[in-house]
Amino acid sequence: MSDHTRFAGHGVLVTGAARGIGAAVARRLAEEGGRILVTDRDLPEAERTAAALRQEGLAAEAFACDVADRAAVEAAVARAVDAFGSLDVLVNCAAHCSPDAPRFEDGPDDAWARDLDITLTGVHRCCRAALPHLAASGRGAIVSIGSVNGLQDFGNHAYSAAKAGLGSLTRTLAGQVAARGVRVNLVAPGTVRTSAWEGRDDDVDAVRGLYPLGRVGEPEDVAAAVAFLASRDAAWVTGTTLVVDGGLTAVHTGFHAALRHPRG
Repeated sequence: MSDHTRFAGHGVLVTGAARGIGAAVARRLAEEGGRILVTDRDLPEAERTAAALRQEGLAAEAFACDVADRAAVEAAVARAVDAFGSLDVLVNCAAHCSPDAPRFEDGPDDAWARDLDITLTGVHRCCRAALPHLAASGRGAIVSIGSVNGLQDFGNHAYSAAKAGLGSLTRTLAGQVAARGVRVNLVAPGTVRTSAWEGRDDDVDAVRGLYPLGRVGEPEDVAAAVAFLASRDAAWVTGTTLVVDGGLTAVHTGFHAALRHPRG
């Protein structure tokens, strides 16, 4: 059961919020009293997500935002401040993941650049635009969505490099803005059942056994971690990466299976 008051009166901007983890984050923070600007490149889908929240009596509106476009990011931040009177929480969910070429040296420059521009530099754009308002709020918090890909090798060179970069940006930015009362943290999920896995039930079944907790994640698992880090419950937490991966990076299940170690 979520606390329905942790974000009462908070203005919240969530990027990449039309579906998946972003939509779950928007819902969770709205259920806890936040007023949510649901932003995404896909405005019709963002509007559907926001409308669904409003039908439940929650405060949400949609706004088109491509995090690769500085002007669009600045417009989204301005809209949040205008609509809610303040911007207290920024959640960076927008990302892009290009498939790897069979050989590293054959990977196209544009795919590499796009993954980094959206996944890493997009967060930089959003933080830069939002920071004056987050500092003015007196309770500002930034939470970005990283990945276990930034911690270990799970493929996708550019995406993984961008997610690893988010870990460094989280630490350096946290140090710089702490004196202004803004906290900056990162959530690093493992496999999460989103639209990226639609039609890939066999792949989900194949990786499920690698997770010590016996399942892949759901968007709501990540949203719960974001809600904690964005709230005053985490008032003394900044510059950290919270790994939300069902134990994947902590326990080498393949090693245990090879040696037939009991895990019960």
